[in-house]
Amino acid sequence: MVCNSSPGIGTTSRIYRKRPTEKDMGFLKKIIDWFLNAILVVSIVASIWIFSQVFLLASFRIPSDSMEPELVEGDFVAVWKPTLGARLFDLNATLRLEQTAIHRVPGLRKAKRGDVLVFNFPHPNGWDKIEMHILKYYIKRCIGLPGDTLSIRDGRFRINGVSEPLGNLDSQERIGQTPPEGFADGIYKAFPFDSAVGWNIRDFGPLYLPKTGDKVEMNRENYLLYRKLIAWEQKAEINYNDSTVFLNGEPIREYRFLKNYYFMAGDKGLNSQDSRYWGLLPEEYIVGKAAFVWKSVDPYTGQFRWERFMKKIE
Repeated sequence: MVCNSSPGIGTTSRIYRKRPTEKDMGFLKKIIDWFLNAILVVSIVASIWIFSQVFLLASFRIPSDSMEPELVEGDFVAVWKPTLGARLFDLNATLRLEQTAIHRVPGLRKAKRGDVLVFNFPHPNGWDKIEMHILKYYIKRCIGLPGDTLSIRDGRFRINGVSEPLGNLDSQERIGQTPPEGFADGIYKAFPFDSAVGWNIRDFGPLYLPKTGDKVEMNRENYLLYRKLIAWEQKAEINYNDSTVFLNGEPIREYRFLKNYYFMAGDKGLNSQDSRYWGLLPEEYIVGKAAFVWKSVDPYTGQFRWERFMKKIE
């Protein structure tokens, strides 16, 4: 008599698994290869994008009318970085709002008078102190270069004593023809906002724009004009007391500049916060030269402005 028995206590059961076939292994290999290739493609695209953003091209939106008529609100401008050279710095430090060293890769040329430049606004927390803020950008026209002596007479810019056709001449003429009482509040008086100097946007300067290695005598007027630059370069406190300038508590009679500085101005002179009000721009804060408008959208209607598409910025 034959009896069928089932496994119980004291018996051992074996479970047999089906071995993967060559077809299964081939399919799995295809999935792994696809996944690795996708990671490679994403990495290459990300690397190209980062390289492009750092060294080649960046885009910025125009938020106001301060550069009219050359640029209007809603324009998106492309900055071609090789012209002036890309900047290298500690991005994480700047995002934490820490001040960090900025180095520039050699470019095709230096900035010129008349160039429209995008730059980090040097006074994000007030006009009394120069600071770097990676997320705050301005776009203005370069009026004065390191080594220039700049002045404004009857609203018109003068470089080294000679009237230069820079920016919007119609706007400058309107400023020159407007009497002091005709300006809106906060428009007429200018940097450094001290009665000892008494400059305004109709009559300004002469102001010397320091270049690396230049020395200036530290009298009261130069203290008023350059104290922010010196404090930023030295990361130190500077004061004026009893006809003497003190740097970190030590008296100084002259100062040698470590950096280059520029004078920037908006084309719409009656509605532009620029160097006439907050002073000079450190060279390393310049992002690059605005090259062309790659996109323009009317901020009020949302309509694409085709007539401005790929417009060269001059």
